[in-house]
Amino acid sequence: MASVPPAGAPALPALPATIAETPRLRLRTATLDDAPFYLGLLNDPDFIAHIADRHVRTLDEARRALAEGPIAMQQALGHAMYVVELKSGATPIGMSGLIKREALPEVDIGYAFLAAHRGQGYAYEAACAVLRHAHERGIARIMAITSLDNAPSMRLLEKCGLRFQGVQTIAPYTSASNVYQGELPLPRPGT
Repeated sequence: MASVPPAGAPALPALPATIAETPRLRLRTATLDDAPFYLGLLNDPDFIAHIADRHVRTLDEARRALAEGPIAMQQALGHAMYVVELKSGATPIGMSGLIKREALPEVDIGYAFLAAHRGQGYAYEAACAVLRHAHERGIARIMAITSLDNAPSMRLLEKCGLRFQGVQTIAPYTSASNVYQGELPLPRPGT
């Protein structure tokens, strides 16, 4: 059962909505019930190193971060970061989705996976599903950013068909990021 949102938080959907499916994965909207998973993801050392330290340390802070982040963005824009779960067992393993940052002119794709589920092709599978979803929603151009030292993420974006545009400091981050961009639909690998 979902907890009551904090005062001033947006209204929450009763049930998670499926956004996309792949042979192994289901991408769905986030709910407050995802707080334990979200807390673990935000405190993963690689998340902190390559994305940011969100300073979310308790389940209540994770619920608030979900309500004010992915849930609010989904309600306001119709897209957000989605929970990626294994179809077998409905186990949350990461997040992948669409973000609209004030500092970027276009919607960008983002993703993060728990350590136990990296290196198995899940991030690529989820990213392809997100890009199809973006195209179906009428999004014509997509961007992405990575930390300068995140080689696996850079390879994934290039495999998806995005092209490196340069290095830029994107607010609110204080360090530089690699910036990628592509026109949807992106070319399939090998085409």
